[in-house]
Amino acid sequence: MFKFQFLVIDMRNFETILISLNELKANKLRTALTMLGIVFGVASVIAMLSIGEGARQETIEQIELLGSNNIIVKQKVTPLTGSETKQKVTASVGLNLKDANAISSINPFVKFITPQRESVTKLSYKSEIIDASIIGTTVNFPSTFNSRVNEGVFFQEHHLKNYSNVCVIGAGIKNQLFRFEDPLHKKIKIGKLWFDVIGVIEPKALISSNTNSGGLRNFNDDIYIPITTMMYKMEKYSLGFTNNVGWWDRVNYGTVIDRSTVNQLTIKVTDDIHIAESANLIRRILERRHYGANDFEIIVPEQLLDQKQKTQRIFNIVMGAIAGISLLVGGIGIMNIMLANILERTREIGIRRAVGARGKDILNQFMYEALTISLLGGLLGIIIGFILTSAITSYAEWRTIITPTSVVLAFFVSAIIGLIFGIYPAKKAASKDPIESLRYE
Repeated sequence: MFKFQFLVIDMRNFETILISLNELKANKLRTALTMLGIVFGVASVIAMLSIGEGARQETIEQIELLGSNNIIVKQKVTPLTGSETKQKVTASVGLNLKDANAISSINPFVKFITPQRESVTKLSYKSEIIDASIIGTTVNFPSTFNSRVNEGVFFQEHHLKNYSNVCVIGAGIKNQLFRFEDPLHKKIKIGKLWFDVIGVIEPKALISSNTNSGGLRNFNDDIYIPITTMMYKMEKYSLGFTNNVGWWDRVNYGTVIDRSTVNQLTIKVTDDIHIAESANLIRRILERRHYGANDFEIIVPEQLLDQKQKTQRIFNIVMGAIAGISLLVGGIGIMNIMLANILERTREIGIRRAVGARGKDILNQFMYEALTISLLGGLLGIIIGFILTSAITSYAEWRTIITPTSVVLAFFVSAIIGLIFGIYPAKKAASKDPIESLRYE
């Protein structure tokens, strides 16, 4: 008996679903217009979440390139305003290797320091001539910036000691100069000197090099040479020798370049717990050594990540509010159209009740209609969301990532909207008096 009753109930629901679908099919235009709000709302949710995820991944990649345990000190130009400022700037020699020595000797949390001196010059191979950024640095550069040598090797300590004419090129330089040739051990001319290519850095994502993004650069278009070679041979700097070599002792060079300024010092700290403390200590050291000239800036990638995440959260909240308003409007649209629909179908409701339909059947019918509209709108919204996201990537050149979570969430939200905004019209239809409904014209 129980099984029979279950089959009757199941068949009744199935019949109610068919009636709902036939009603929607009979009024295609009204159904399409009703679901528009849901379509645009879901598409907005998909686009917003994809932009947010893309920005989050890009930020993480930028911080990984900079190194989460790094503190970056960059040289900057100080405007000469006022006699006091001029005196300070004149007294300061700028960011230099003695600063690295001082930081390393005072700060106990320093693991190692990687200097960078940069220059732009002509680079040639056979008939190809291009402008390229040359970076003089040390053996710690790959581990400092999480860079891997894809082909060959990075230069070693003996290359710095001997001021060797060796270089490691970025993937972009390899493609421009060598194309399909193997670049290893080929001779290229940098400025007026010939260098042996001993390695190629793995391709990196193209990232802005402005200060706001943490001083990142396009590693693909850089060439790396020993800093000693750059200062001694390329720029005719004088090298001094001393037994008290401080931070150079960490890599056992036995030499120190006394008066050589650098564009950047990257301090690798032992762990992220001491990042903020070390940054404050480094600032005090440099302010004292530079006589308050304010000719440097300190960038802490970990703090930069926090700032970007805060900005991203605000962006997500604003975009989510816009998408939420669109879905809310879509839900209200479903409710309004269905209320008008109930008024038109009052006599139909009365006939159904007269032939045995229960109030629950009428409620289910209108709930199925609302749920079908919202689910179809959700599916179309997801499709349009994919198209919109692709358009944003192509035309705005923003990075976007659509995750399965965002698709499921958007579809789930559309179903909830249908249930919430469909229940009031459905209850109103179910509560109509059958006799009064039959009299309605």
